[in-house]
Parts: sequence; structure tokens; C-alpha cells
Amino acid sequence: MALRLAKHVSLIPRSPPARVGSSIYLSPQAGRIKLPSRGLRPISSLQISRMPVGFFRKSTLGTKFKWRQRCYSSDESAPMVDPNRPDLFYHLLAPPTPMSSSLPAFGLSFISKPPYSADSSVIIGWLPAASEGEGQEAGLNDFKENPKFRKILHEAIQSGLREDVDDIQRNGALQLQSGWMHINDERNIPALNRVGDPDDIIASVLVEDSKILAETYQAMPAYRICTVDGVTQLTEGLAKKLKELLEQAMSEEQVLSR
Repeated sequence: MALRLAKHVSLIPRSPPARVGSSIYLSPQAGRIKLPSRGLRPISSLQISRMPVGFFRKSTLGTKFKWRQRCYSSDESAPMVDPNRPDLFYHLLAPPTPMSSSLPAFGLSFISKPPYSADSSVIIGWLPAASEGEGQEAGLNDFKENPKFRKILHEAIQSGLREDVDDIQRNGALQLQSGWMHINDERNIPALNRVGDPDDIIASVLVEDSKILAETYQAMPAYRICTVDGVTQLTEGLAKKLKELLEQAMSEEQVLSR
């Protein structure tokens, strides 16, 4: 049990958390693999082939995207699902988007329902869906984070800790007893008795008498929504809380869009 807990939670006895700077940048992607024209590689593989602009313009008028049907669904309105992350969906967004005023983009989301706007808070971030030429591919450096999602992410984690919805975080506090505890991203769990990479430390929280003090929650500015290990991945209880808040946000956006 101790091994499992330590793999999921970085335990730091008593001393306050180091405030890591935000100078870390998204690493360039290496070893790209050529993909068939108009194909799609999931973000878990950090690579996605973009459609030529001409194809996008022609296809949007015809309303059918053959590559979407070939990959995952015959329903034109259905998002594409990441085969390695069934909780991660790719929504094709027509321009303008936060990425471009004239080119389409993929909006990544944990919600399968299409967002009500291209800058919806339920969108994790965006990847380009079209390029000016054939064969160009989008990698990690092309991912653009949505700051609205980051705000909901921290709100969900802090609320989840306050409501004690996650067994892993609760057991981590029991193991630590007192001190500062890191909340780590599950995509890259640190080794036993090691502190995780700054990119993967979502936040820190104070533990006293084996209880998490949610009001001491401190978001870590160096945390990256998307790294070479993929996009945000939370422990089960916190992931459910995040989805709950995202669905709430989508309902509010639906009302505003009427």
C-alpha cells in the first residue's frame, strides 16, 4: 500500500512548497512519423496530421469528412476519441478559433458533447486542424492551452480535496500525517520517495493530523496542461469532480448561447 501511495503522491515533510517559476517551455517534438494525408494521430502520441486548407473549405461545404468516418464514427457531429485515452475527445471547430481567424482547429475536451463556442471553458486546448500545405504535422509545440480550462481544473481539484472525494489523496495525507503534499498528474507518476517533474506537479496542499487543509491549496505555475506524456490525467475521484464542473460550465454556456 505504501508503495502505491508514494507513486501517486509526492510527500514533503513539514517544509513549505517550493514556488517553481514558469520558465519551463514545451519541448520540441522529436522523431515525427509521417502519416497518411488527412489522418489523425491522437495527442497521446503527440502528433496530428493537418488537412490542407483547400480540403477543409471544400469539405465543410459538402458537410462530410471521410477521414472522420474512417477513424471513429459515422455520425458527422460525433467527436473523435483518443484510442489511448477514451476520456479524451477531439472536436473539429470551424474558424475563427483562438488559434486562427481563418483555419479550423481541433478542440480537445473531456466532454463528448460539442462545445457551444470555439473558446468554451470546457476545451482543454487547441491543435491546428488545417495547414497551408500537404503533409505538415502538428506536434506538442502547436498545442495552445485554454486558460479558462486551467481555472476550472484548479477549482475542481480544490473542491474535490475539500469534499474528500479521492481515495488516493486521502490515503496520501494519512501516510504523510503532517507537511506539504504535492498533487501530481497521473500521466507521469514520480518514483518512490522522489519529487515529480515541475511540469507534472499540479498543486501543493498542507496536511495536518492526516487531514488535507483544502484552503491551503496552492496552484503550481510551472504545471503544464500538455507535455510529452499527454494531457492532464487525474486520479479517479478528482477526475470525476473535474468532469462534473465541466458539465456545469457547459450548461451555463448553453443558457448564455440562447
